[in-house]
Amino acid sequence: MLRTTSQRHPLFVIVLAQLCGTSLWFSINGVWLSLSRELGLSESDLGYLTLTVQAGFIVGTLGIAISGLADRYRASYIFACSSLLGALMNAGFVLSASSPPFDLLMRFLTGLCLAGIYPLGMKLVIGWTPKHTGTALAWLVGMLTLGTAMPHLLRGITPGLPWQWPLLGSSALALVGGALILILGDGPHLPMTAAKTRLRAGLAGLGSPKFQAVAGGYFGHCWELYAFWTLTPLLITREVLRMQAAPELIPLLSFTVIAVGFFGCVGGGWLSQRLGSKWVANRALAISGIICLIYPFIVWAQPEALLILLMLWGIAVIADSPQFSALAASAAPREYVGASLAVMNAIGFALTIPAIWITSNLWESYGAWVTLWLLPGPVLGLWSMRRLNHQKCQSQRQC
Repeated sequence: MLRTTSQRHPLFVIVLAQLCGTSLWFSINGVWLSLSRELGLSESDLGYLTLTVQAGFIVGTLGIAISGLADRYRASYIFACSSLLGALMNAGFVLSASSPPFDLLMRFLTGLCLAGIYPLGMKLVIGWTPKHTGTALAWLVGMLTLGTAMPHLLRGITPGLPWQWPLLGSSALALVGGALILILGDGPHLPMTAAKTRLRAGLAGLGSPKFQAVAGGYFGHCWELYAFWTLTPLLITREVLRMQAAPELIPLLSFTVIAVGFFGCVGGGWLSQRLGSKWVANRALAISGIICLIYPFIVWAQPEALLILLMLWGIAVIADSPQFSALAASAAPREYVGASLAVMNAIGFALTIPAIWITSNLWESYGAWVTLWLLPGPVLGLWSMRRLNHQKCQSQRQC
């Protein structure tokens, strides 16, 4: 009964499960102020805890590509198991937060589990809704964005409770997400393959000039995105202090700046139906790059104005992500879609590590000026996408 009901609206179930599962990703960032006061941690420690999750995600995606899990086993089973284990590892941080290096180990294992949630969520979307993939993935990444912002909201609505409560709330949401996907099952449009998928199969897409161009744009997007999300509570704290407002506003405003990216994803998906995924990806990357360039030069502006600019940045910085995924899915070998997307994700997330490390370590010395370190991402991403335009011209013999 439940399965039949969920299969009537598979996209809704998948994106809701994605929202719940990805709340594990930035769960530490949401409680950062309370955690840092209690344990005496610095902005650099925040960076290390965040990039450890990224490292776990990278190892996980590579493991999926090498083992062939993404193409040999049911995506719904992998998603559900990953959600369960991720919830346990995230809850384990509560016990290990004051015991390095076990705190880093718990975050690494949480990232490892996220590799079975985000990429497999993309495959589930393709399996259930093969038409209008750009729009469907827009909803999926929009929920990833809300999931990333959710820990800030959990902290914002529990100001008088210990930091452990919102952290455990993220684990509870992940369990719900895993249960939803387990009930839904796999879609009919991407059946499992009996062939053993090797890493070279996942890398096969990189041999295509079209896939290379799209992947290059995605890599530039990754350099900027997760470092921006890591910096968000620090940038918000700066403006709240300048306004002399209540500190309780910090997690709520951080949630808002990240969560508005949902509208960027959904709006970009709507535009992609009319103007194409490539058009949306290029414009979103250009807008976020422009804001990235001008932001440190206008830090003297009114805090309210900078908060609005941060919200615009939050919309643009993620709006291109589902369109890159849609473009990559169409360019990847059909029989190895899961492995190809896993490899692309692994490389992209590897680039988030130096971006997060640089910006979090330089924050104490340079403040908002560290946002300039994010600029190479949009610049190089747009340069790579220009190759895609050039290839289209060559194929049409119009250049």
